[in-house]
Amino acid sequence: MAGPIPIIPNDAGPDGHILHSLTLFGEMLRRVGLEVGSGNMLDLVRATDHVSIGKRGEFFQAARSILVHRKQDLPIFDEAFQVFWRKPTDRSTTMDLRSLGEQRRFRKPQVSTGRDDEPEGAGAIEGDPDDDSVQNVDLSRTYSAVEVFRQKDFSEFTSREMAEARQMMANLTWDLGRRRTRRLAPGRSGPLDLRRTMRRSLKYGGEFLELAFRSPKDKPRSLVLICDVSGSMERYTRMLLQFIYTIAEGFQQLEAFLFATRLTRITRNLRYRSIDQAIDEVSKAVPDWAGGTRIGDAIKTFNFQWLRRVLRGQAVVLIISDGWDRGDPELLARETSRLQRSCHRLIWLNPLLGSPSYQPLTQGMRAALPYIDDFLPVNNLNSLDSLSQHLSTLRPDRALGQAYRPPAAEEPEPEPEPVATRDRPIDRLNLPTFQHPMWGKRP
Repeated sequence: MAGPIPIIPNDAGPDGHILHSLTLFGEMLRRVGLEVGSGNMLDLVRATDHVSIGKRGEFFQAARSILVHRKQDLPIFDEAFQVFWRKPTDRSTTMDLRSLGEQRRFRKPQVSTGRDDEPEGAGAIEGDPDDDSVQNVDLSRTYSAVEVFRQKDFSEFTSREMAEARQMMANLTWDLGRRRTRRLAPGRSGPLDLRRTMRRSLKYGGEFLELAFRSPKDKPRSLVLICDVSGSMERYTRMLLQFIYTIAEGFQQLEAFLFATRLTRITRNLRYRSIDQAIDEVSKAVPDWAGGTRIGDAIKTFNFQWLRRVLRGQAVVLIISDGWDRGDPELLARETSRLQRSCHRLIWLNPLLGSPSYQPLTQGMRAALPYIDDFLPVNNLNSLDSLSQHLSTLRPDRALGQAYRPPAAEEPEPEPEPVATRDRPIDRLNLPTFQHPMWGKRP
C-alpha cells in the first residue's frame, strides 16, 4: 500500500484538512483496485484552483476525469466517491463496501480479515479526528472472494474476469480414460505371438522356452464438442468458446463444431496460439452466428456427414445448448437417439440448468432428454470443475438407452356404411322443399 502523498498545503485552508482528505481518498481508491498514482493526486490538487471545492458536482466530475483511466473503473469510483465524501452523524458508515473493487479484489485483496490479532486500523482508512468530512471505512472481507468468483454466472463476467477464468480453466484436468483398439501390441497375455516366439527360440537352440504374447492396444478416448451459438446463447458464447479453446489444448483427438441453423466444423481454427485470433477466425467461419436455432438439423448433418469420420472408437460427445429449438422436435429426438447409440456417452450441457428454478419445458429439450446419458449445467467455474471430475470417472461400459420409436399413427375413423335405399318406400314428408315444376305431371 502506497504511503501518504507528499503535498505541500499551500492552497488549502489554515488547517489543511482538504489535502489530508484527498490523500486518504487516493489511498481508498488504490485499496479498491484503481490505478491512482502520486502524479494523479497532484493534478487533482492543482485542479482545485480552477474548480470550486464547495460544489460537489464540479469536484466529482474533475476527480472522475483525472483519477479514472478505464471505463470499467467508473462504477467503482462512483461508489467510492459517494461513500467517502459524505458526512455521517456517528463518524462511521453502515454502507456495505464489499461491492467496491469487484474486479480487483480477487487479484490483490489488500483488506483486513477481521481478526483480533491485527493492528488497529488495518483494512480501514482513518481520517483526522477533528474533521467530520472524513470517515472510517471498513473494508474487511467477510467471505471468500475466490468462491464467489467460481459461483458467478458466465453471462455476468467482465473481460478481466474472463482472463482470470481462462487461467483457472487451464488448471483443470480432463481425462476421459482409454479405449481398447483392434490393434495388438506386445503384452503379458492374449494370443500367442508366433514371430517373436520363434525369434526368441534361437538363443535356446530352437526350443520354445520363452513365449511371447500380444494384447489389445489402448489409446486415449477422443472428445467431440457441438456448441450452440444462436441468439439465445449469445451471452454465453464468448466464455464457452474460451472453454473449447482451453480444453482443445489438453486433447490430441478433439473435434469441435458450432451450429445455429447449420453445422460448421471449427477444429482447424482452434490451432492458433492466440485465443483472440482463434475466436476471430471462428466468428468468420460461422455464417449463421447469433441466428436462429435448428438443433435437429445440425445433429442430423453431423450424423450423416461427420459421425463415421470423427467418432473414433466410441468418443464422448458434449452438446452445449440451452435447448431452445425452432425445428421439428421429432427430428431432434430421432437424431439424438441415433447419436447416443453411436458414441460412448452423450452429455448435454445446459447453461440454464444452473438456475434453481429451471425446468426443461421447451419442446426441444423435452424431445432430447430421453436420449441423453447425462444432463449437466455449464454456467460457472464450479460446473466446469464438476464436469471434469465426472468425465474422469466415466465407466468403460454403459447400458444403451431406449431407441427412438416414432409415435403411432392415429387410425382414421371408419366411414359409415351407405344405407341401401332401393327397397325403402319414399317418405314424402321428408322430401326437399324445392320440387321441379313438372313434378307429378305427365309429359
